[in-house]
Amino acid sequence: MRGRPRVLLVAGEASGDMHAAALVREMRRRAPQIEVAGIGGERLREAGMNILVDTASVATMGLVEALGTIGRLLRAYRRVLRYLDEERPDLVVLVDYPEFNLLLARQVKRRDIPVFYFIGPQVWAWRRGRIAKIRRRVDKMAVIFPFEAELYNAGERAIAEFVGHPLLDLVRPERGREETRLRHRLATDRPVVAVLPGSREKEVRFLLPALGEAAAILARTGWQSVLALAPGLDEAEVRRRAPAELAVVRGDTYGLIACADAAVVASGTATLETALLGCPMVIVYRMAPLTYFVARRLVDVPWIGMPNLILQRPVFPELIQHEVTGEAVATALRSLGERRSEIASALTELRARLGEPGAAGRAADMALSLVA
Repeated sequence: MRGRPRVLLVAGEASGDMHAAALVREMRRRAPQIEVAGIGGERLREAGMNILVDTASVATMGLVEALGTIGRLLRAYRRVLRYLDEERPDLVVLVDYPEFNLLLARQVKRRDIPVFYFIGPQVWAWRRGRIAKIRRRVDKMAVIFPFEAELYNAGERAIAEFVGHPLLDLVRPERGREETRLRHRLATDRPVVAVLPGSREKEVRFLLPALGEAAAILARTGWQSVLALAPGLDEAEVRRRAPAELAVVRGDTYGLIACADAAVVASGTATLETALLGCPMVIVYRMAPLTYFVARRLVDVPWIGMPNLILQRPVFPELIQHEVTGEAVATALRSLGERRSEIASALTELRARLGEPGAAGRAADMALSLVA
């Protein structure tokens, strides 16, 4: 390895920022002199990465929603290409964010720079034709679901290795159930539902009306509802939109989930976090009508929630698009209590299927082997 290896890293989503930060810390443990720059957010900044473009300016959630960010995406792409040409990094690390990253990978390979992919595109869900493209443009890939390596390695050259899921190292509450309830002025003798409407402003805008209505319905029978506000969201705006029955708390998501009797969660990384904290959940998602129309024709999976996909059965109720109403959400949440034993068993099974802790360290070893 050269004296001061340089890495360009691209993480264009909030969850990617979190996992990439763990990867950078592990790379620094093994190579303290390493320099990392690229697209990332606050967690990568805290891990010591030089932020060329902030994740918040390029994160998108769908076809229609992405239209408003095209200009920023083009500027970010040009900024990254300029870095490639001016700095000539020794390695490029791509984290999820497939549309941007696969386009970038093509340019990287033209410059004869190794490409490492951490958390690969979900080709098992849609556009499997991308597998051949990925195999051409990526040197090594660390995948986080056990069924992914076989998909990517179906050829003469094995590029993928299952490293386990990085959330196994990250997800844990900071305090006990009762202490968290007291901290947030929640009664200890009444059921609590944690509300996680997503990490993007548009996700929250689409889901909050129905989730707020569900909170009001549940309040009539003694339930307490508390919204766990994701980093980067406008707290004042969310509070303005939320009904009085829905408390809003920032900065204690894991604590709130762990102290809750049930949760309603926007489809995404938060569903796995909720499962690892042992909380039964209802999975919800809404998007722009045109985006949903297109997605229904492209995505080929029986469920949208990762816990259900990993378990290969619908353990957790899913409500999508027009199904997300206050009454439907409230009814689904109440139904979870009738299946406690089944759900507890499924949560144990899910954790086992996600592998062993230490994913970021194993991924760091793979990445650094490309600049040895």
